[in-house]
Amino acid sequence: MNRTAETLSKLPAVTLGFWIIKILATTLGETGGDSVSMSWLGETTPDAGAFGLNGYLVGTAIFGVLLVALVWLQVRARRFIPWLYWATIIASTTAGTTLADFCTRSLGIGYPGGSLLLFTMVLVSLFSWHRSLGTIAVERVASPRAETFYWVTITFSQTLGTALGDWVADAGAGYSGGALVFGAALAVLAGLYFWTGVSRVFLFWAAFILTRPLGATVGDFLDKPLAKGGLGLSRPVATAALAGAIILLILLLPQRAGSHPGEALAASEPDPI
Repeated sequence: MNRTAETLSKLPAVTLGFWIIKILATTLGETGGDSVSMSWLGETTPDAGAFGLNGYLVGTAIFGVLLVALVWLQVRARRFIPWLYWATIIASTTAGTTLADFCTRSLGIGYPGGSLLLFTMVLVSLFSWHRSLGTIAVERVASPRAETFYWVTITFSQTLGTALGDWVADAGAGYSGGALVFGAALAVLAGLYFWTGVSRVFLFWAAFILTRPLGATVGDFLDKPLAKGGLGLSRPVATAALAGAIILLILLLPQRAGSHPGEALAASEPDPI
């Protein structure tokens, strides 16, 4: 196998199973991030900041170090390793949860300001990626440089998704209502995928971003108090249950690498993006 094929094989094929595990991973990121920043570090308790530490920022540092280490291993890997890939996704979504909470709550810019800031970061990442390599299609991620752009963009999209989910839920939709809103938006994207010729690259990144607020609202629905519209489940218990479900799905669902870029180029017409 040549080097291009080896590098590309580190990313999974984008299948229905991929999206199911992705949504569960984003939900886990919400409950896991909240478990650390809110429950363990006490950011939402009366003792928040008692030791001069911001729980959201400390949580981001913890998950950020883990994310950097996993991305480093992912980039150095010579083939697609499902456990490594999904561990990196989970690290990005937990780091995204705590970072989004820090931006929207601790920086004092609120959900609109935080969402705008993070959306700008996603666009900057995608623009820089496209300008440097000529494409942002995941099927063309065939070098360490492209992989780095891939993981940076994913992390910003996970962070943006958390802010969007919290914004919609707190604006009046509630956690269950927010989940319905983002679920409906994903259904629209699925319809565009199957029945129109809209850019597949655009649809992928739109879906990737929207699965995050869906997971965020579902995660909040699971662990927020009954008085706030949640089910009041224990955050660590919910996190453990979601982790178990992800592990089971990785074992049961076929885990295969995406197609070789040469194969994509040979197919009909490449995506213009």
